[in-house]
Amino acid sequence: MIVDPVPSLRRLAAEVWKPLTLLFVWDCAVTITYYVLPFKAPSLPLTIFGSALALFLGFRSNSAYQRWWEGRILWGAMINASRSLARATRNFLPDPQARDLKREIVKRQIAYVNALRCQLRRQPIGADVTGFLREEDKGKALARANPANGLLDSTGRRIDIARREGWIDTIQQTQMEAVLVDIANAQGGMERLKNTPLPMQYRFLPTLFSHIFCLLLPIGLVETLGFATPLGSTVAGLMFLAVLRIGDDLVDPFDNSVHDVPLSAMCRTIEIDLLQAIGDPVPDPVTPVRGVLW
Repeated sequence: MIVDPVPSLRRLAAEVWKPLTLLFVWDCAVTITYYVLPFKAPSLPLTIFGSALALFLGFRSNSAYQRWWEGRILWGAMINASRSLARATRNFLPDPQARDLKREIVKRQIAYVNALRCQLRRQPIGADVTGFLREEDKGKALARANPANGLLDSTGRRIDIARREGWIDTIQQTQMEAVLVDIANAQGGMERLKNTPLPMQYRFLPTLFSHIFCLLLPIGLVETLGFATPLGSTVAGLMFLAVLRIGDDLVDPFDNSVHDVPLSAMCRTIEIDLLQAIGDPVPDPVTPVRGVLW
């Protein structure tokens, strides 16, 4: 997620120079053709075309931002549920009898959120997950098709072990299971966003219409703008393409790009809060790198 208040000119140039160059070359070609050849530009209803295209792009951008914001809400719920699980574990399980189990449940939750982050970003699971698990547990839950869900299931089994050992009662077990349900619901929402793309109409038609509009724009403006057509048409076309690009950037909030939800920073927040709950040393928070919080 870009956190700089002012966009980086280098990053902007890297993203727009290709479409900007193509637009400018096309606009120059249309302008030169208009003055060199006996060519009369047709009268095009650009206002009507532009208004219809703006509606398409507006719907698409709103839908993409809604997906991005829902992803951030779901991870906010995950942070709160992780804190609630750690608090219930610390307060319900007695010391010193259940001290080891208490620490294991808390650390497994840290491993869980990092495993979920790796799944959503399509990254391999590494030491930031296995480092919080016991050696004998690393090959069990992580061997499942959904490693994050495997870790969550094993946390539920450990809560049941605490109940069978008499360390918590059924009411406390129910309360902790309710937190696990909240965590599972948040994970299901994240997987829904990741695995369900925008409908084809929202992805294909705005892209097609935007490019057609940019091709027609200098033809309809050259008679009015004359030699200023390359500048005016390029700037106008770039505005539409920029809105189109915004939708592409926000449609997948877990894409591991500079525009996505900062999963690494939020997982580190959970790690810090949960380790502090059991009195362990904590790492430093994730800080932005060149204006980007990952």
